[in-house]
Amino acid sequence: MTESLWLADEAATEALGGCLASVFASGGLLFLEGDLGTGKTTLTRGLLRSLGHQGAVKSPTYTLVEPYESLEPAVYHFDLYRLGEPEELEMMGIRDYMDKEALVIVEWPRRGEGLLPEPDCHLVLEHAGRGRWARLTATSVQGETRVARAVNAFESRE
Repeated sequence: MTESLWLADEAATEALGGCLASVFASGGLLFLEGDLGTGKTTLTRGLLRSLGHQGAVKSPTYTLVEPYESLEPAVYHFDLYRLGEPEELEMMGIRDYMDKEALVIVEWPRRGEGLLPEPDCHLVLEHAGRGRWARLTATSVQGETRVARAVNAFESRE
């Protein structure tokens, strides 16, 4: 199941993040892909703010993971852009993050291919004129429900 949404601006990108927060309230695995500057971190900021985070949100490009353990559920935001080899994920204990009842967000998941489990939702952002397209693909039965609910929430927001 794949759904596409038009995101006209940064506010719409953050709003989609908020809709995803509501459907991942019990945790899960979300992959984010897209070229540099397509809004992956902006979407994550909207998601984190909807869960109650009030501080800055930056992409963990150099640290690989930014934990938000005070949120419910705990969120672990990965950015694998600078990952040298997928095996580096084993050394940093990636399985420990996946075993927790948390929401794990992974930017640039292809760089961890072979070591990352299948996500519930795979979201691809693509530039299009002044906005962007968001393509959400469910990769699990639970993901299908989540994608459908997030799309409905996004389309019905006021």
